[in-house]
Amino acid sequence: MPITNTQADNAKPKAQTYRLNDGGGLQLEIRPSGRKCWLYRYRNPSTKKPTVHTIGEYPQVKIGAARTKLMEVKGMIAKGIDPNAQKQRDKMRGQGETFKDVALEWYEKRKPKWTETNATQTLQSLELDVFPYIGGRVASELEPPDLMQIIKRIESRGSLSKAGKILARLRSILQYAMDTGKIKTNPTPSPGALTARPSGNHFNALTLADLPAFMADLEAYRSEVLRRAVQFTLLTFARTGSVRMAEWQEIDWQAKTWNIPAAHMKMGEAHIVPLSRQALELLQALQPFTRDSRLIFYTNHPDKVLSSNALLQVIRRIGWKEKTTVHGFRALASSAMHDAGFEPKVIEKQLAHAERNKIAGAYNYMAQYMPERIRLMQWWGDFLDSQRIGANVVVGKFGQNRT
Repeated sequence: MPITNTQADNAKPKAQTYRLNDGGGLQLEIRPSGRKCWLYRYRNPSTKKPTVHTIGEYPQVKIGAARTKLMEVKGMIAKGIDPNAQKQRDKMRGQGETFKDVALEWYEKRKPKWTETNATQTLQSLELDVFPYIGGRVASELEPPDLMQIIKRIESRGSLSKAGKILARLRSILQYAMDTGKIKTNPTPSPGALTARPSGNHFNALTLADLPAFMADLEAYRSEVLRRAVQFTLLTFARTGSVRMAEWQEIDWQAKTWNIPAAHMKMGEAHIVPLSRQALELLQALQPFTRDSRLIFYTNHPDKVLSSNALLQVIRRIGWKEKTTVHGFRALASSAMHDAGFEPKVIEKQLAHAERNKIAGAYNYMAQYMPERIRLMQWWGDFLDSQRIGANVVVGKFGQNRT
């Protein structure tokens, strides 16, 4: 009878090595050390001598994968190829080429085509979610189950969008390895292997009704820097990467603007954010904590940019992970500003969604609709003030406030 997963899991080591038969010559050998190996006994096509081929270890190689590999081994033997000799040749050809070696080579080839933000995020995702698990493995020996374990681990955290991105990066890395002759086939599972998918609304967003409670919970968060980083993001509704990499030299105190360089923008175009009175006061209050660094926001080391999840972790710790992401601030601001009657083209420009195809000159492009954007950003700062619990500020449309 074929071996079941339960039998394989429950097979305990004994004083002597023993084997379970799966059929077709495939055996699971259980050794006194507890190690479990898939074996296939065959006759060398050239010498006709009995020999053993090790297919892999359990549970790294599951039953289904072992059976598939057995069919490949039998196919080689039928063609007169000794699978052990072929395995050795493959190892010699890929000697020293670990997955991490290949991935870093792929990264260096692709890096010149990416923005600094994209390059940083890509490398960080590999260092956090991939290299600790398969970085030291020989790339040519990786199999689909090895890669699926990485994807399932990310999915188990609820990071469905990230799981899809990691899967795409794995496929690209291993395709590069195949194109350069480092491996024979690409073992990356297909996109259909994702067991769950994010909903059509990729970023949960706060509602206006949520704002007072959210802002009160955020105000109570202990970390001076991280709390203000989230508050600054809410005030400017800038993308997380721009906030994380923001530098003091980007702040023009006289013009009251945050001048974001192209390298810190998702679309690779420089952007200007008019700073409301509230945003400027926040930055002034933060100076005693981080003015020793070029970075506006840092925690452990003055030269180290906040991690990609640092701001999201604040939201999770104050209990709002089911309600919003940091990116959701952009949807909230956009909705509120449209409701207040601001011109859609002005809102889109401040969100950095506008296409650069009508305005000549880089500065003219960045400064388009600037008077309207200044008014819009101050209205937003005043509006957030009005949403604080106990506030006595009423904000009307088009920035007309009264107390």
